Amino acid sequence: MTIYRTPDARFAALPDWPYAPKYLEIDGGLRVHHVDEGAADAQPVLMLHGEPTWAYLYRKMIGPAVDAGFRVLAPDLIGFGRSDKPLDAGAYSYAQQVAWMRQWIEELDLKNMILACQDWGSLIGLRLVAEMPERFAGVALSNGGLPEGQPAPRAFAIWRAFSRYSPVFPVGRIVNAGAKRQLTPEEIAAYDAPFPTRASKVAARIFPSFVPLGDNVAVPDQKRAWAALERFDKPFLCCFANGDPITRGGDALFTARVPGAHGMAHRALHGGHFIQENDPDGFVAAIRDVAAAGVSR
Repeated sequence: MTIYRTPDARFAALPDWPYAPKYLEIDGGLRVHHVDEGAADAQPVLMLHGEPTWAYLYRKMIGPAVDAGFRVLAPDLIGFGRSDKPLDAGAYSYAQQVAWMRQWIEELDLKNMILACQDWGSLIGLRLVAEMPERFAGVALSNGGLPEGQPAPRAFAIWRAFSRYSPVFPVGRIVNAGAKRQLTPEEIAAYDAPFPTRASKVAARIFPSFVPLGDNVAVPDQKRAWAALERFDKPFLCCFANGDPITRGGDALFTARVPGAHGMAHRALHGGHFIQENDPDGFVAAIRDVAAAGVSR
């Protein structure tokens, strides 16, 4: 397997990113980068990014969550950020990403976690909750889902076609378009930083095709995961954005089907798809609500 490892110089002096890189090797040598901030014995919050972002997406949430008493772990998925990037598209699949993140969690022996997730962070994170519910204390879900073969919404179908066929794939500008504010040139460059070559974007390009909307190989796995979530009775809070055309209304599936979502004070956050750029305080408040609900149950 040919691996691309983004040069460290690409990550020098990024705005609002003071975090020293930490690495863990999994699966025979694949290197996973992650942020690990806060007291080692504090309750862990697992912040999982989506596509085509990396842990930088959570830069406005990490500090406030640590200040609130949590230990924050924010990994980069394989193929993204400072994590290793296999250059063969065949190395990637939905199931493989779940397996890689499961191995990372098991190597760190993380327990009592609150999952904070959005976009592909939810597709992967919710599968992890379903597979290892004993390691999770609750979930704060924003702008994501766990599709199981439904028709693709028009906005997503357009995005999937763009990611596959567009001759250019400007990651920073894509993130900027999905946030309800104008990112600075330095912030856009920070999202571009992991991908200095066309080949290094292979995961970012292929991920939309893995989303199990319509006929997809992952649908049976999704149905098994939903069966597990329909037994998950720990706090599950939805905090979707009011301005995301892709996931708007998706929270209704979870509030209806996940026992842990019943009785929770679900909230609407203010912003677009990349809600971490618009309403980080609201997302952190949702995490605090999940932790508080876990204590009271």
